[in-house]
Amino acid sequence: MRNNTNLSPIKNTKPIALYNSEQVYAMEHAWFAQGYDSFGLMKQAAWQMTQQIEQVYERKTVSTSHSANTNVYHRSAHSRRASIWVGKGNNGGDGWLIAHYLQQAGWQVEVITVGFSKDDLIIHNQSVTSKTPSDKQSDSSNITDATKALQIALASSCNYQRFEGIISHDDADKINLPADVYIDALFGIGLDRAPEGIYELAINTFNSLTQQNNALAIAVDIPSGLVASTGEVFERMAIQADVTLCLIARKFGLHTKDGTDYSGDIVDIPLIPYQMPLHQTASHHMIAEKNASQAFEPVATLLTAAHSMSLRRQNSYKGSYGHVLVIGGNRVDGSQGMGGAAILSAASTMATGAGKITVACHEAFHGSLLTSLPDAMTINLHDISGVKDLIKQASVVAIGMGLGRDEKAEALFIDYVQAAIENEKSIVIDADGLYHLASLHMDNHELITELREYSTNHRVCLTPHSGEAARLLEQKVSKIESDRLQAIKQCAAMYGGNWVLKGAGSLVLEQEEGKERVYVCNVGNAGMATAGMGDVLSGVTAGLLAQQDLSAEARSLHQAVLIHGFAGDVLVNQANSGTNTLLVGQRGLQAQDMPAAIRHVMQLMVV
Repeated sequence: MRNNTNLSPIKNTKPIALYNSEQVYAMEHAWFAQGYDSFGLMKQAAWQMTQQIEQVYERKTVSTSHSANTNVYHRSAHSRRASIWVGKGNNGGDGWLIAHYLQQAGWQVEVITVGFSKDDLIIHNQSVTSKTPSDKQSDSSNITDATKALQIALASSCNYQRFEGIISHDDADKINLPADVYIDALFGIGLDRAPEGIYELAINTFNSLTQQNNALAIAVDIPSGLVASTGEVFERMAIQADVTLCLIARKFGLHTKDGTDYSGDIVDIPLIPYQMPLHQTASHHMIAEKNASQAFEPVATLLTAAHSMSLRRQNSYKGSYGHVLVIGGNRVDGSQGMGGAAILSAASTMATGAGKITVACHEAFHGSLLTSLPDAMTINLHDISGVKDLIKQASVVAIGMGLGRDEKAEALFIDYVQAAIENEKSIVIDADGLYHLASLHMDNHELITELREYSTNHRVCLTPHSGEAARLLEQKVSKIESDRLQAIKQCAAMYGGNWVLKGAGSLVLEQEEGKERVYVCNVGNAGMATAGMGDVLSGVTAGLLAQQDLSAEARSLHQAVLIHGFAGDVLVNQANSGTNTLLVGQRGLQAQDMPAAIRHVMQLMVV
């Protein structure tokens, strides 16, 4: 499972290119077009995965032995047992070969077939039991690679059982197939719907057995049930892997939405040099309506490390680091309002390092604001001329946090965003600002066109979660979540600007020199799924934008998301961070805890 013990925002890790299923198939086809053998690639994949399985198992054994204060060599000496669950496709072929190689390495192996008829196994068994398969025999052109793999495993006397036969004798909850390692080779990257029937039952049984036996669950290429191109899992029906052995190239779906919960630790097994110009020999039809050079452009880039920051110059003052104007914290029709949203955003802006800050909020919240942030300035949100004068002075305008959703609030939103555009200010729009933006789009308001055009040459950052994105695109939340990558691209096309689509594996889309770049930020934790966290992110974003002494990368939107996520990770892992403060933990994490953690992370980034 994912481990956040390394809390340094500066890591010696390179960004990782992420691809969808279609691209991975294209990479394979391009490789084979150069004359390389597909079954040879399958054997190489299975051999490398076998080595990784042994290494993962040994690491677990040593860890368990140390924790139990027992003899490592005694524990690792017992006969190792592997249960390999195979389907009928190439993923299953990988599984058959892994069984063969593990058995050669001294493991007790049992293959569990799913979706195979008795004839599938009897026919192939009869064809190979009297002889050992040779390379010549395996290269027969009239059988699939998966069948060749099956033949090799049966010829080496690998034990197997049909899952359908096991179920016919026992209830699913009574099945006992003990093993130390369970290997998922049921589905590959082509799955795009919920597993049904015997496959659904097999996945549930696999997950139950790994828990019952405290065993390792290892997925071949991708956990079965997880959609490789989107990260979606239908009805929570997927293999719960401890480790995923990722073949060819890293899949986008492993790192966003449900992929973060089901993939566990990911081990890359590249196999082919897909980053080389394979398109030179690729078939012109391998991806419809795309030329081959585009086929190997990653759909996104995985980020696990933030950009470093240099020390500030001694000869500087507060004006050197920008002035942020936060507009929000309204009180509508006698309600208590949402002053806290503006306060959280302002506190995070200051923690990030902005030189000075003014908060335009309802007068009812001025006392609370100055009590919590005595170094902030205030102005009445409804003092339109006064706020517009401050917009002229500010470096960045962040608007929407607790602004309210009534007609008066919408009018304020229009006035202040237009003023920011007229004065060429960087703009951050969140929360109620996004609500009004969606309404204005539905009404074909001129501000939408103005903002889109303005964003081509100025910084405009928009930070929705899935519900807000759904309203902006006039779609259901389920539609957004089914393809988050497509959703963030639609938002950028419709409104312009740079975008965050918040969630597990937050997506960031930034316009760089006329080209869209999408990032997946592999930081943060489930404890951050709490009220006010979005307001904190808007503050971090605005605070970075204000600091002109920072490099473009260090002021970027993806940098803000990384800092925000690292701060959340510090708070739930303080026991591992060398501090003496209490461990907050995921269930107790609150947005008001974040500014102190942000300051801590910002200091760690200075080199």
